[in-house]
Amino acid sequence: MNVLERRGHAHFDFAALTERERYKLLIGTVIPRPIALVTTLSRDGRPNAGPFSFFNVLTHDPAIVAIGVENHADMSFKDTARNIRETGEFTVHICDTALAERMEICAIKFGPEVNELEQAGLETTPGEMVRSPRILAAPAALECRRYMTLQLSPAREIILGEVLGVFVRTDAVDARSLHVDQHKMDAIGRLGGHSYARTQDQFEIKTLTPDQFHHRRA
Repeated sequence: MNVLERRGHAHFDFAALTERERYKLLIGTVIPRPIALVTTLSRDGRPNAGPFSFFNVLTHDPAIVAIGVENHADMSFKDTARNIRETGEFTVHICDTALAERMEICAIKFGPEVNELEQAGLETTPGEMVRSPRILAAPAALECRRYMTLQLSPAREIILGEVLGVFVRTDAVDARSLHVDQHKMDAIGRLGGHSYARTQDQFEIKTLTPDQFHHRRA
Protein backbone atom coordinates (compact mmCIF):
# COMPACT_ATOMS: atom_id res chain seq x y z
CA MET A 1 0.00 0.00 0.00
CA ASN A 2 1.42 3.36 -1.06
CA VAL A 3 0.86 5.77 1.85
CA LEU A 4 2.03 9.38 1.62
CA GLU A 5 2.56 11.72 4.53
CA ARG A 6 1.21 15.24 4.23
CA ARG A 7 2.09 17.65 7.06
CA GLY A 8 1.44 15.25 9.90
CA HIS A 9 -1.32 13.24 8.22
CA ALA A 10 -1.16 9.96 6.30
CA HIS A 11 -2.90 10.27 2.92
CA PHE A 12 -4.68 7.29 1.33
CA ASP A 13 -5.73 7.33 -2.32
CA PHE A 14 -9.06 5.47 -2.41
CA ALA A 15 -8.53 4.53 -6.05
CA ALA A 16 -5.53 2.44 -4.94
CA LEU A 17 -7.36 0.68 -2.09
CA THR A 18 -9.53 -2.41 -2.00
CA GLU A 19 -13.19 -2.23 -1.01
CA ARG A 20 -12.32 -3.67 2.42
CA GLU A 21 -9.52 -1.15 2.97
CA ARG A 22 -11.80 1.77 2.11
CA TYR A 23 -14.41 0.37 4.49
CA LYS A 24 -11.94 0.17 7.39
CA LEU A 25 -10.84 3.77 6.91
CA LEU A 26 -14.40 5.08 6.63
CA ILE A 27 -15.82 3.33 9.69
CA GLY A 28 -12.75 4.38 11.67
CA THR A 29 -12.95 8.06 10.78
CA VAL A 30 -16.65 8.85 10.33
CA ILE A 31 -17.53 8.45 14.01
CA PRO A 32 -19.72 8.17 15.92
CA ARG A 33 -22.43 7.05 13.51
CA PRO A 34 -26.07 6.88 14.68
CA ILE A 35 -27.61 3.43 14.51
CA ALA A 36 -30.89 2.74 12.74
CA LEU A 37 -32.58 -0.40 14.05
CA VAL A 38 -34.98 -0.90 11.16
CA THR A 39 -38.14 -2.96 11.32
CA THR A 40 -40.08 -4.02 8.25
CA LEU A 41 -42.76 -6.47 7.19
CA SER A 42 -42.46 -8.77 4.21
CA ARG A 43 -45.18 -8.77 1.58
CA ASP A 44 -46.82 -11.71 3.37
CA GLY A 45 -46.56 -10.07 6.80
CA ARG A 46 -43.39 -11.61 8.28
CA PRO A 47 -41.56 -9.14 10.59
CA ASN A 48 -37.85 -8.40 10.27
CA ALA A 49 -35.38 -6.26 12.20
CA GLY A 50 -31.80 -5.25 11.41
CA PRO A 51 -29.37 -2.51 12.52
CA PHE A 52 -27.55 -0.18 10.11
CA SER A 53 -24.90 2.38 11.03
CA PHE A 54 -24.61 3.95 7.58
CA PHE A 55 -27.57 6.13 8.55
CA ASN A 56 -28.55 9.73 9.19
CA VAL A 57 -31.21 12.42 8.71
CA LEU A 58 -30.63 14.54 5.60
CA THR A 59 -33.29 17.25 5.68
CA HIS A 60 -36.36 18.32 7.63
CA ASP A 61 -38.46 19.73 4.77
CA PRO A 62 -39.31 17.22 3.53
CA ALA A 63 -38.19 15.05 6.45
CA ILE A 64 -35.81 12.55 4.85
CA VAL A 65 -33.58 9.90 6.39
CA ALA A 66 -31.02 7.79 4.51
CA ILE A 67 -29.89 4.23 5.15
CA GLY A 68 -26.99 2.57 3.36
CA VAL A 69 -27.67 -1.13 2.79
CA GLU A 70 -25.21 -3.69 1.48
CA ASN A 71 -26.63 -6.68 -0.37
CA HIS A 72 -25.64 -10.29 0.26
CA ALA A 73 -22.46 -11.67 -1.31
CA ASP A 74 -24.53 -13.20 -4.15
CA MET A 75 -26.01 -9.71 -4.78
CA SER A 76 -29.44 -10.74 -3.49
CA PHE A 77 -31.28 -8.23 -1.30
CA LYS A 78 -31.14 -8.37 2.46
CA ASP A 79 -34.54 -8.80 4.08
CA THR A 80 -34.72 -5.11 4.99
CA ALA A 81 -34.06 -3.90 1.45
CA ARG A 82 -36.40 -6.45 -0.12
CA ASN A 83 -39.23 -5.73 2.31
CA ILE A 84 -38.95 -1.97 1.77
CA ARG A 85 -39.04 -2.50 -2.00
CA GLU A 86 -42.13 -4.68 -1.69
CA THR A 87 -44.11 -2.65 0.88
CA GLY A 88 -42.61 0.85 0.71
CA GLU A 89 -42.63 1.09 4.51
CA PHE A 90 -40.17 0.85 7.40
CA THR A 91 -39.58 2.11 10.93
CA VAL A 92 -36.24 3.43 12.19
CA HIS A 93 -35.55 3.03 15.91
CA ILE A 94 -32.88 4.99 17.76
CA CYS A 95 -30.84 2.71 20.03
CA ASP A 96 -29.91 3.55 23.60
CA THR A 97 -27.49 1.81 25.96
CA ALA A 98 -30.18 -0.49 27.36
CA LEU A 99 -31.08 -1.67 23.84
CA ALA A 100 -27.52 -2.30 22.63
CA GLU A 101 -27.18 -6.03 23.26
CA ARG A 102 -30.63 -6.87 21.89
CA MET A 103 -29.90 -4.66 18.87
CA GLU A 104 -26.79 -6.77 18.22
CA ILE A 105 -28.89 -9.95 18.24
CA CYS A 106 -30.86 -8.43 15.36
CA ALA A 107 -27.55 -8.11 13.46
CA ILE A 108 -27.05 -11.91 13.44
CA LYS A 109 -27.43 -13.28 9.92
CA PHE A 110 -30.50 -15.41 10.51
CA GLY A 111 -32.49 -16.78 7.60
CA PRO A 112 -35.58 -14.92 6.36
CA GLU A 113 -37.80 -17.37 8.23
CA VAL A 114 -36.42 -16.24 11.62
CA ASN A 115 -38.06 -13.38 13.51
CA GLU A 116 -35.15 -11.37 14.94
CA LEU A 117 -37.51 -9.48 17.24
CA GLU A 118 -38.52 -12.71 18.95
CA GLN A 119 -34.92 -13.91 19.18
CA ALA A 120 -33.93 -10.62 20.85
CA GLY A 121 -36.94 -10.62 23.19
CA LEU A 122 -38.14 -7.25 21.88
CA GLU A 123 -41.78 -6.40 22.50
CA THR A 124 -43.48 -4.56 19.64
CA THR A 125 -46.76 -2.92 18.79
CA PRO A 126 -48.28 -2.36 15.34
CA GLY A 127 -47.24 0.83 13.58
CA GLU A 128 -49.42 3.93 13.59
CA MET A 129 -48.79 5.34 10.10
CA VAL A 130 -47.05 2.31 8.59
CA ARG A 131 -47.56 -1.42 9.05
CA SER A 132 -44.03 -2.22 10.23
CA PRO A 133 -43.84 -2.98 13.97
CA ARG A 134 -42.60 -0.47 16.55
CA ILE A 135 -40.13 -1.61 19.22
CA LEU A 136 -41.43 -0.38 22.57
CA ALA A 137 -38.01 -0.38 24.28
CA ALA A 138 -36.54 2.16 21.82
CA PRO A 139 -36.42 5.78 23.03
CA ALA A 140 -37.55 7.02 19.61
CA ALA A 141 -39.03 5.54 16.45
CA LEU A 142 -39.44 7.21 13.04
CA GLU A 143 -42.13 5.76 10.82
CA CYS A 144 -41.07 6.11 7.20
CA ARG A 145 -42.35 5.67 3.67
CA ARG A 146 -39.81 4.89 0.95
CA TYR A 147 -39.03 8.10 -0.93
CA MET A 148 -36.57 6.63 -3.41
CA THR A 149 -33.80 4.05 -3.67
CA LEU A 150 -30.39 4.92 -5.11
CA GLN A 151 -28.68 1.82 -6.47
CA LEU A 152 -24.99 2.68 -6.32
CA SER A 153 -23.80 -0.72 -7.52
CA PRO A 154 -25.14 -4.29 -7.73
CA ALA A 155 -23.96 -4.73 -4.13
CA ARG A 156 -25.03 -1.47 -2.47
CA GLU A 157 -27.94 0.91 -2.34
CA ILE A 158 -29.10 3.91 -0.35
CA ILE A 159 -32.70 3.97 0.77
CA LEU A 160 -34.25 7.39 1.32
CA GLY A 161 -37.30 7.44 3.54
CA GLU A 162 -39.77 10.22 4.22
CA VAL A 163 -40.56 10.45 7.92
CA LEU A 164 -44.33 10.40 8.35
CA GLY A 165 -44.29 10.61 12.14
CA VAL A 166 -42.06 10.04 15.15
CA PHE A 167 -42.60 8.47 18.55
CA VAL A 168 -40.47 9.76 21.45
CA ARG A 169 -40.56 8.24 24.92
CA THR A 170 -42.61 10.57 27.12
CA ASP A 171 -39.89 11.11 29.73
CA ALA A 172 -37.48 12.30 27.01
CA VAL A 173 -39.58 14.96 25.28
CA ASP A 174 -41.54 18.07 26.23
CA ALA A 175 -44.66 17.72 24.10
CA ARG A 176 -45.30 21.50 24.13
CA SER A 177 -41.83 22.90 23.41
CA LEU A 178 -40.73 19.80 21.39
CA HIS A 179 -37.45 19.84 23.33
CA VAL A 180 -35.87 16.38 23.38
CA ASP A 181 -33.76 15.59 26.44
CA GLN A 182 -30.51 14.25 24.97
CA HIS A 183 -29.38 12.69 28.25
CA LYS A 184 -32.61 10.76 28.69
CA MET A 185 -32.44 9.62 25.06
CA ASP A 186 -29.06 8.01 25.97
CA ALA A 187 -28.42 7.25 22.29
CA ILE A 188 -25.39 5.19 21.30
CA GLY A 189 -23.21 5.53 18.21
CA ARG A 190 -21.13 3.10 16.17
CA LEU A 191 -17.36 3.35 16.02
CA GLY A 192 -14.83 1.24 14.13
CA GLY A 193 -14.48 -2.50 14.73
CA HIS A 194 -16.85 -3.76 17.43
CA SER A 195 -16.85 -0.52 19.42
CA TYR A 196 -19.68 1.81 20.38
CA ALA A 197 -19.87 5.26 21.98
CA ARG A 198 -22.32 6.73 24.47
CA THR A 199 -23.68 10.27 24.18
CA GLN A 200 -23.79 11.10 27.88
CA ASP A 201 -20.55 13.15 27.76
CA GLN A 202 -21.80 16.37 26.16
CA PHE A 203 -20.73 20.00 25.75
CA GLU A 204 -22.22 23.05 24.04
CA ILE A 205 -20.80 25.57 21.58
CA LYS A 206 -23.17 28.28 20.41
CA THR A 207 -22.74 29.61 16.88
CA LEU A 208 -22.06 33.34 16.99
CA THR A 209 -23.56 36.04 14.80
CA PRO A 210 -21.02 37.95 12.68
CA ASP A 211 -21.29 40.93 15.09
CA GLN A 212 -20.64 38.70 18.11
CA PHE A 213 -17.64 37.15 16.38
CA HIS A 214 -16.04 40.50 15.53
CA HIS A 215 -16.80 41.87 19.00
CA ARG A 216 -15.06 38.89 20.58
CA ARG A 217 -12.03 39.36 18.30
CA ALA A 218 -11.81 43.12 19.07
